[in-house]
Amino acid sequence: MASTIGKRPLHINVPKTQNQALVASILKDLGLDANQPNPGVYDGEWRGSGRIRESVNPSTNEVIAKVQEGTVEDYEAVMKKVDEAKIAWREIPAPKRGEIVRQMREALNAKKEPLGKLVALEMGKITAEGLGEVQEYIDVCDYAVGLSRMMSGKVIPSERPGHFMMEQWNPLGTVGVISAFNFPVAVYGWNSALALVCGNPVIWKGAPSTNLSSVATTKIISEVLVKNNLPGAITALVTGDADVGIAMSKDKRVDLLSFTGSTEVGRKVGVTVQERFGRPLLELGGNNAIIVMDDADLKLAVQSILFAAVGTAGQRCTTVRRLFLHEKIRDEFMTQLIAAYQQVRIGDPLDEATLCGPLHTKAAVEAYQKGLEAVKAQGGKILFGGEVLDAPGNYVTPAITEIDPKAPVVQNEIFVPILHTHTFKTLEEAIAANNAVAQGLSSSLFTQNPANIFKWTGPAGSDCGIVNVNIPTNGAEIGGAFGGEKETGGGRESGSDSWKQYMRRQTCTINYSGALPLAQGIKFE
Repeated sequence: MASTIGKRPLHINVPKTQNQALVASILKDLGLDANQPNPGVYDGEWRGSGRIRESVNPSTNEVIAKVQEGTVEDYEAVMKKVDEAKIAWREIPAPKRGEIVRQMREALNAKKEPLGKLVALEMGKITAEGLGEVQEYIDVCDYAVGLSRMMSGKVIPSERPGHFMMEQWNPLGTVGVISAFNFPVAVYGWNSALALVCGNPVIWKGAPSTNLSSVATTKIISEVLVKNNLPGAITALVTGDADVGIAMSKDKRVDLLSFTGSTEVGRKVGVTVQERFGRPLLELGGNNAIIVMDDADLKLAVQSILFAAVGTAGQRCTTVRRLFLHEKIRDEFMTQLIAAYQQVRIGDPLDEATLCGPLHTKAAVEAYQKGLEAVKAQGGKILFGGEVLDAPGNYVTPAITEIDPKAPVVQNEIFVPILHTHTFKTLEEAIAANNAVAQGLSSSLFTQNPANIFKWTGPAGSDCGIVNVNIPTNGAEIGGAFGGEKETGGGRESGSDSWKQYMRRQTCTINYSGALPLAQGIKFE
């Protein structure tokens, strides 16, 4: 039984201090200064007049480097240049815009290793995930380059003789991106690659705790603009506090604002943007679930759940947080899952053997502790983990709980590695429980029964934006739909028609008949 297995990972090796030589090498490769504040505002020129913020390594809570952020005044100055750049960029044919994005892809690929390691260093995810995040940006660039020759409208038959109708797509305008700490490169990439080929300049504000990743990424792609004699403001950057984000939300010059973050903040952003009739794209909370049927491949399911629950230390919007197990396989499955959790290697994310790095901040550690206290207070129990490690960094052991799926603590996302487990009898019961929470980002079903698959993916199945079968909740492909439903927000950052969000649709009627049918019977003097 699961209760006979140890409740602590066997492999814990957390660092006491950061490797200064490695840090210096990463910063140097990316053109970042380890000693002086790095300017955090870019519109063709690098500057910054705001506070100097330290970027901290969550593995040791030591300072990596500093960034001088921007202010609302800096933002206003940048937006003037963005408005000028918008006019030039939208006139460039889409395939040629695609060529610029292709060059950005090559520039990112050349710097993939140091940029991926910087993500691991500054955010705390393991190196493989940091490199994978940069690869996602590269892959989206490939996708966008192809789209640059495929974003066609339609010819629409007209009911009037001598008339021609067509659907036309034109650039929307300026796209603003406010990204979160957990994907400090990829979220910007998903938005910017598509926005750029659609003919829109992009202004970016990343999370303040990952400023270095924002500056490094902008340095890489802006060099392509300089090489092609294009305005740097096409990919503008303003690091800063919430006041910069609020200014972006209220600014009518920002035609689409993409926000990734908490549901609480996203609700305010969405209302602010809609009040001015702007276009919001929101990627918010994801209280994701996996259902394991009694006919599932248990080994595949265990591997997938471990990856989905522990990867990025539970700090993905697609992390699995609720696990529904069929009653016939529950005990056997939990024994295997806890045995797998025991093998998790916790430690320095720059160590290739590590599977689980630190939480991003001390505040996240407190949220982890409060979440587990709530589990016990609400009648649940901790089956595995639940320990805050005695280390300089923000390390915890991934936890597994057993609790009523209707308990309040299960209804809201806690952005830490806590996996709540539940038991069910029928697929219909599990689907109802999956859909019972307010969030609707990602979900997965493990089964080998085609009837279960089509039930799950049909109108009576999962209500999430991502509905997977036999892969984890974080297993969506680049060509798939990154988007959610319900309190998760709305919109798509990738997928077959996501590019349309970054453009405005026009219906054109062309009369070549020389007559005006609707004016028949009207006499003109």
